[in-house]
Amino acid sequence: MRVHFIAIGGAVMHNLALALKQKGYKVTGSDDEIFEPSRSRLYSAGLLPEKTGWDQGRITSDIDVVILGMHARDGNPELEKARELERVPGSGLKIQSFPEFLYEQTADKKRIVIGGSHGKTTITSMVMHVLKSNGVLFDYMVGSIVEGFDTMVGLSKDSEIAVFEGDEYLTSALDRRPKFHLYKPHVSLISGIAWDHVNVFPEEEDYLEQFRIFIEKTEVGGSLVYCAEDPILQDLIKSSGRILDYIPYREHRFENISDKTQLIFNGDKYPVNVFGRHNMQNISAARTICELLGINHADFYTSIASFTGAARRMQLLQENDETAVYLDFAHAPSKVMATTTAMKDQYPARHLVAVLELHTFSSLNAKFLPRYETSMECADTAIVYYNPKTVAHKKLPKISVRQIAEAFNKQGLDVYSDADKLMQDLRGFSWTGSNLLIMTSGNFDGQDMQSLASSIIDK
Repeated sequence: MRVHFIAIGGAVMHNLALALKQKGYKVTGSDDEIFEPSRSRLYSAGLLPEKTGWDQGRITSDIDVVILGMHARDGNPELEKARELERVPGSGLKIQSFPEFLYEQTADKKRIVIGGSHGKTTITSMVMHVLKSNGVLFDYMVGSIVEGFDTMVGLSKDSEIAVFEGDEYLTSALDRRPKFHLYKPHVSLISGIAWDHVNVFPEEEDYLEQFRIFIEKTEVGGSLVYCAEDPILQDLIKSSGRILDYIPYREHRFENISDKTQLIFNGDKYPVNVFGRHNMQNISAARTICELLGINHADFYTSIASFTGAARRMQLLQENDETAVYLDFAHAPSKVMATTTAMKDQYPARHLVAVLELHTFSSLNAKFLPRYETSMECADTAIVYYNPKTVAHKKLPKISVRQIAEAFNKQGLDVYSDADKLMQDLRGFSWTGSNLLIMTSGNFDGQDMQSLASSIIDK
């Protein structure tokens, strides 16, 4: 099969391209800009386009599928050429988004789709880790790099199951359906619901509706695993008429001893590398999914003990005896609160400096900002960074330092709009007996977080 990617440089898109080449497909692609690490990984696989930009000459009649990335918009010359060829009688060319393509590739397999406003990447990663540790062959798609896996997407001819992270964001610029509506799972999971993506779901009810549809897209007679500790999700489940096996889960029992977390099950204790109440919920979710896939309790606990987390999910960058620096993808209010609380609970004797970058449409929206109130309450020192240029680039109304401070309602909150100054001040802090938690879905305008962590730990 020959596949061409329009906008091959995206995080999932370039990983899908790598996976298809490993599967033996002939793969080409294009993009108007490709950043690291996509550029190096595509180059190493021989898939980096010879030149950036769009070229109709790349779209030929021998292509079987054209896969569209998020910024393949109407008017794209390659897309227009593909549409022209698709209309030719007898043409075998298809134009698909990557969720459509993944569904088609796994149409004859048992599909497990893990969704929710928070925790879905970690739960998916945990399930993948346990299945691989127990020799189970499976297809997968996850929104982060996971230790033990070369790519974020894996497809094979011999597997009988597929585990996908189910994102509620739009499928593509041309397809306004959320991605997780296209997978038609046999087993679905919802970790929790907290309004997000206000640029495409301007009202909370709009957002909730996407999860109602997700439930309806689960195959009749299948299973829906859900967090019983989320009241919004509980109400959604009660109102559902879909004929499914509804399976609740709750936070796993655990204890912290000397900054180490142990799971408690049937009187036995199992040490794990992740911490925080939200991760104890994630572990219960992963265990429930693994049970449905035939993994027994003993094998699950043996396997989960070696799970170290997904990239940028409570990722330990550097540490010494006095200080630890963590990086997390948290950006929505519920995620910020869960992550900050987890850090303080895990290291109660240490001063916690929590730094949050406002980077998404939602977080930079003046209407949405008040939802961050108390989200950083557990931080001893709370810092928020935003770039006014990012606000302008997203064509949002201006927000002020005062608006941010009032929205968070955190005494002593510092608000920065200069990333270089923020990094300089963080390097100048006295870090003995303190931890740094960095929360962002961006990169503080190109700052190197690993370098920052090293400079703090090596002081």
